[in-house]
Amino acid sequence: MITALSIRSFLLIERLDIESADGFTALTGETGAGKSIILDALGLVLGGAASKKLVRKGADQASILAEFALEADSPVWPILSDAGVEASADETLTLKRILSAKGPARAFVNDQPVSAGLLSQLGELLVEIHGQHSASTLMKPANHRALLDTYAGNEDLIEACAQSWDDYESARDSREALEAKLAEAEEEHAWLAETVEALDTLAPEKGEFDRLSAERGILMQSEKIAESATEAFEAFQAGDVETVLAQASRSAERILRIDGLDTMESDLSKAARAAAEALDRALIEAGEASAALESLGLAAVHDPDALERVEQRIVALRTASRKYSVDADELPAFWEETRQKLELCDAPDGSLKKARSEEQAAAARWRTAADRLTKARKAAAKRLETSIAAELKPLKLERTRVKVRFDEISDSQSGRAGREKAEFEVETNPGAGFGPLRQIASGGELARFSLALQCVLAESTQVPVLVFDEADQGVGGAVAAAIGERLARLADSRQVFAITHSPQVAASASSQWLVTKQGVKGNGLGETHLTGLDASQRHEEIARMLSGSKVTEEARAAATRLLEDV
Repeated sequence: MITALSIRSFLLIERLDIESADGFTALTGETGAGKSIILDALGLVLGGAASKKLVRKGADQASILAEFALEADSPVWPILSDAGVEASADETLTLKRILSAKGPARAFVNDQPVSAGLLSQLGELLVEIHGQHSASTLMKPANHRALLDTYAGNEDLIEACAQSWDDYESARDSREALEAKLAEAEEEHAWLAETVEALDTLAPEKGEFDRLSAERGILMQSEKIAESATEAFEAFQAGDVETVLAQASRSAERILRIDGLDTMESDLSKAARAAAEALDRALIEAGEASAALESLGLAAVHDPDALERVEQRIVALRTASRKYSVDADELPAFWEETRQKLELCDAPDGSLKKARSEEQAAAARWRTAADRLTKARKAAAKRLETSIAAELKPLKLERTRVKVRFDEISDSQSGRAGREKAEFEVETNPGAGFGPLRQIASGGELARFSLALQCVLAESTQVPVLVFDEADQGVGGAVAAAIGERLARLADSRQVFAITHSPQVAASASSQWLVTKQGVKGNGLGETHLTGLDASQRHEEIARMLSGSKVTEEARAAATRLLEDV
């Protein structure tokens, strides 16, 4: 809902601050007092067209600020988030528009600069203005199908239709991708066959190139390795290390066998045992070293043939790598991919037949879901037409008829939301034929028609603020009372404002504002003011609306009856 509206230097308004409440508020006052100017200011802050002519004469700029309190699930919040505007449902939302007498207009949301386009997008979700020159959401054919679906409660059917359409698109994309692969494979069949045959012969293995490169490096050094191994073994043997260690070990054992030494705990006995144990270990290690050197000498044999075989394999892998423009280590994966393409080309019927069958089944499921949605829409359209007709009669629009026209969309155009478009059409005079809603020319008729639609679609539209500009134009008595009753009914679920000259409509409101115009100032301009009326002031204003310039006691009595009847 709108919680506050501040207007500065806008046409006849020098300074105006409005704090509003929920429910139904009537704006009344003499013709020319400036009621429509307040409406123009509201339209401007909601993204309407800007003009320097709207700046009050003598002022440098005009500014309009509107403050809103919105629910956490309002569609406004994700739009602001996507636009990078910081906003929270825990706080009020502030829209601001500044018009400069010399420079460009500027727009702000929560004091953050934004485009007028964003304001307009937000405005359509926040406020609907119904009147002679306004094009509300209800008047836009692009919104009619969604309104009908909400009225019908088609959410589950739409979700099922959307899911089946997504499945159908996925199956279609898979079939098209498979056909593209087949076409590509058929064009390349000869090359694929030749490539697979060559790679079958080569049989590259994963990681083979890196392994062969390392093996090649070792084989190239094998002669040096063999020479070094032989040299080490011969040096070990020439030193007769094992013989020397064996002799020293026997000598240490003889020392330990001296009587009494093995039972003593002296430094001598400890040193003798340590020496004997060390010599035993050294003798064992020497034997192992001798055996290891001998094995190394046997293993480190220079093999020119093995080196040649490895180099030939590396050359073969490199040649294939260059030929097929892939890294040598990627040859196994390329081999498998090429084989799959060849198999697809050689036996396409099965896989393509399966893909086509799956696509046809998905398309059939979507058409079934779309047909259910179509049936529900057409049934709801009949109920909607009947409900609107019932609302139009008390509003003196009994000659006006409404119908929902459906236009089927081709499969190539349809999708997640079904197979048809829906548009509300109107016939203003019997036999004149149905046409778009915008053909309702009279401002009062348009506002009353919008009111009837809003009453029927009250649960289908989510806009929290409704503004009606002289919906009572050209009517009075029972019709005006019917308008007031419907405005009050709409205010049960949202905030409603109505500019009215009808005392019956004003009496139906929960609050009332009086718009007045004061005398000409030094700059040659009058000034518009707005005053919230208390109970007694409201009674007097409704009496004025009943009697004219001179308020009579009869008018006051009639005003009392109107207010009591509400």
